[in-house]
Amino acid sequence: MKDFSRLCIHTFTTRPWGIEDCIMNYSRAGIRGITIWRNLLERKNVIPVKTLLDNSGMKVVSLCRGGFFPSVTKDRREAAINDNLQAIEQAHAVGAPVIVLVCGSDSNQSLEKSREQIAEGITRILPFARSAGIKLAIEPLHPMYAGDRSAVNTMKQANDLAALINSESVGVVVDVYHLWWDPSLHEEIIRCGDQGRLFAFHVSDWNVPATDLLNDRGLMGDGCINIPLILSWVEDAGFTGFIEVEVFSDKYWKTDQNAYLEKIKYAYLNFT
Repeated sequence: MKDFSRLCIHTFTTRPWGIEDCIMNYSRAGIRGITIWRNLLERKNVIPVKTLLDNSGMKVVSLCRGGFFPSVTKDRREAAINDNLQAIEQAHAVGAPVIVLVCGSDSNQSLEKSREQIAEGITRILPFARSAGIKLAIEPLHPMYAGDRSAVNTMKQANDLAALINSESVGVVVDVYHLWWDPSLHEEIIRCGDQGRLFAFHVSDWNVPATDLLNDRGLMGDGCINIPLILSWVEDAGFTGFIEVEVFSDKYWKTDQNAYLEKIKYAYLNFT
């Protein structure tokens, strides 16, 4: 019988809550997996956060997010490297084994140039990640974000980039919201699994119609994505990790967040 042992919630899913609220309320709801977004760690002493995580029996699945490497200016590229080094420190401090990389893009240069800078950026931070025992997970984003959020937009591009860097510490995230449309998704998921690079699996749904392409994601079952099918593909590829609920939703953020957690649990049991 399906249970909640593989359910993980991204803190951005319950955006109105602070990190302490997320930890305590997830734990109270019987949810043991948490992916921490870095905005909740700003100006925080992470030692009490780690203590609260440990005392609540929470498993930190990943830290979100690093990346945003490309820029036409060297100063901004260097600032991105420094920010990613800070992310590695934060991940180590809270016990996150993986950092999700939203790789970035700069509309003032070609996508090819941005991809070159992404590869360079990951290569530069990789020794620090490895020394901290942290893995780096490249998340391909939907092409609508190619101009500003990520020049990596398909599983093939993510797999090719991971293969180019060629480190056991660099892998790929499968996020159904960003990839459900990709005609080569199945074969690239299998390729990713065969190479041992399938590091994370994120779920939400694509509302039809979508009123906002950033903050109108649906809960599983709200929209048109065949999530159980894609989950079967990642499991066939050898993935046994957490199923991470990552929902950006102005609609759900306006509701009672504890009631929302119960909806998440229902959607997880019935539509994944």
